[in-house]
Amino acid sequence: MTLLAMTPVEDMRRPYPRRWSALVVLCLSLLIVVMANTSLLVAAPSMTLDLRLSSSDLQWVIDGYTVPYASLMLLCGVIGDRYSRRGALILGLIVFVAGSIAGALTEATVGVILARIVMGVAAAIVMPATLSLLVATFPKRERATAVTVWAATSGLAIAAGPLLAGWLLESFSWHSTFLINVPIALSAVVGAVVLVPPSRAVAPGPIDWIGGLLSVLAVSTIVYAIIEGMHFGWTVGPLYFGLVGLLSVLGFVGWELRHPNPLLDVRRFSSRILSGATLAVLVFFLVTFGAIYFVAQYLQFALGYGPVSTGVHLLPLAGAVFVGSGITMWLTPKLGPRVTVTAGMIVGTLSVVSLIGIDPSATYNDFLPALSMLGLAIGLSVSPCTDAIMGEFPDSKLGVGGGLNDTALELGGSLGIAVLGSVLAASYRHGIDGFLQTFPGKQPNGQYTGQAAEGLAASQDSLAGAVIVSDIIREQNAFLSGFADNLEANAVAAFGTAVAHTSVVAAVVFGVGAVIVAVLIPSKKRASATSSATIPFEPIVPFVAPAKDTASNREVANREVAELEQLLERPSAAKTTMPDKPEKSTKPVTSRRTVAAPGLVDAELERPSIYQLASKVYDLDASVARLAAMDSTPGDRVTIHQLALSNLARTRRIEAEEALDAALELSDLPAAPAPKAAPPAAPLQTFYQRASALHANCTELKERSSSMWAMPL
Repeated sequence: MTLLAMTPVEDMRRPYPRRWSALVVLCLSLLIVVMANTSLLVAAPSMTLDLRLSSSDLQWVIDGYTVPYASLMLLCGVIGDRYSRRGALILGLIVFVAGSIAGALTEATVGVILARIVMGVAAAIVMPATLSLLVATFPKRERATAVTVWAATSGLAIAAGPLLAGWLLESFSWHSTFLINVPIALSAVVGAVVLVPPSRAVAPGPIDWIGGLLSVLAVSTIVYAIIEGMHFGWTVGPLYFGLVGLLSVLGFVGWELRHPNPLLDVRRFSSRILSGATLAVLVFFLVTFGAIYFVAQYLQFALGYGPVSTGVHLLPLAGAVFVGSGITMWLTPKLGPRVTVTAGMIVGTLSVVSLIGIDPSATYNDFLPALSMLGLAIGLSVSPCTDAIMGEFPDSKLGVGGGLNDTALELGGSLGIAVLGSVLAASYRHGIDGFLQTFPGKQPNGQYTGQAAEGLAASQDSLAGAVIVSDIIREQNAFLSGFADNLEANAVAAFGTAVAHTSVVAAVVFGVGAVIVAVLIPSKKRASATSSATIPFEPIVPFVAPAKDTASNREVANREVAELEQLLERPSAAKTTMPDKPEKSTKPVTSRRTVAAPGLVDAELERPSIYQLASKVYDLDASVARLAAMDSTPGDRVTIHQLALSNLARTRRIEAEEALDAALELSDLPAAPAPKAAPPAAPLQTFYQRASALHANCTELKERSSSMWAMPL
């Protein structure tokens, strides 16, 4: 084994031996991507004071990372499939380090926003690469465990970001929060070169650049419109970008339906498990990021926790994620994804419902059950959803699957902060407006002074602003310390009421999402059906010539080719062998020969056989030629040809299964010791040669028996 991992995964005949060490590198890469978002929860107040950020500035410091991150992941995943998944991971980590260093060195608001944009682009490259490399490196029997560890890492990052950022802010400025990522990212780069094997899609085809640009335009404009509209009002700008986003979505769907090698085949969403799992990930992170957003503010400004203390008090969330991940790793194979995902969403809904009763006198103990239940829900549901999404894509489209999963995750987080954050801000503003009518600093003409107007706007904007303004009033004017105390008390009360109102909205979203996901995700029996018996091939029946309808013929041909692809991409089903000789007893017949456990040959089962590959290449090439000449070809000949190909593929599959079963039976037999080498046969002798040899032997015997051998020496 060499020091560097240079053998591509596609060329390995056995599972990669250092795959668990490679998983550590992938989880470290995921860790910094998620921490870059959550660390700002505790760094935002310090950054606001130092840079004098307005509400709009602070919003774009946060969302400058979110918008490119969410919009580029799908395209970056496809590019990684096409060229190199490990190369995409290393490139993204290097760009992430550059953006982090730039953010730590800048002193301007524009510089911070630009640095965050660069980090968001890098995160969009890294995130899908981690998931596609994981699925490509691990065999199928270990993949669910690896995905569970990967998903649990995201839960750890939610709490680790505020904790590490708070620890740095105790001794350093907010610039240090950007530097958290640098040593971890550099370690991940070295680990990627040494431990992560190269991987890329086999024959991925050309990249659908137009579809990629449409996807970027659709996601970015929709996220921008929601952020701007929810925070600053639905003026002409947000409505315009929302319309552009809607048109981009329609254009993307129409283009992908017609493209021969689409960026994302939207027909795949006809799969209930793919649609349900994607919706579950989106809803989960919508509620989770929104809940963490206002819980962290309450801990810091209502309960007065410092940055480090805030991170420590969020750790139960991460611990519960690991507990839930352990449960789902054991439970999902037994009950199926529908049970665990739905159970997780119900627990998550109950966790948000428990926050409805929050009042101004709430303490940390009131939030602890909600945080623990929310972490448990994430652990129960997210890893089965991620595993289900990746399982719906072939090896050549793993980057697409990873990009789709991560886009749903980040889009949900963006919507959570934007939508739930807007509900929180509107409710808080409504609750504090009455008290702010008595805000001091009015001039004789009824207008506020400049400093008083800034303090009023900050107090009206957020709880953090009200707490900061009250501290400034106490420092600058002792006579107004009573008003400062009342301002802080009223702000905390208004924020507590806003948390309760926002929790109602979050609970409704979570509950409705749970019902829809429970309906969409199929039961275990239907989700795990992979045997050839369940493949919807119609038997060969007496043919009745249809009308010469080109559209219907094209639809039949496309359906036949899709069925062939579905058949040839599935592993061979284990078949029960019959006894060597039939028993005459009335007892049930049992097998005397046992087939080897499928786990012994997972690598072989996951690969299509030589018959399947040859049949697939031939059939798809033939289908392309037939579709090109569809207008001039009679419909009955095309359909007969397609049915013949289906029968041929089915026959070859049966032959391949029988050959595989024979190999499995042989693999169960004990290894026989190698036979000893036989001595070389003596060459044939003539009669005279044999007589001469016998005469020599007799002469030697007489000499040895003579008296001279008995003489003393």
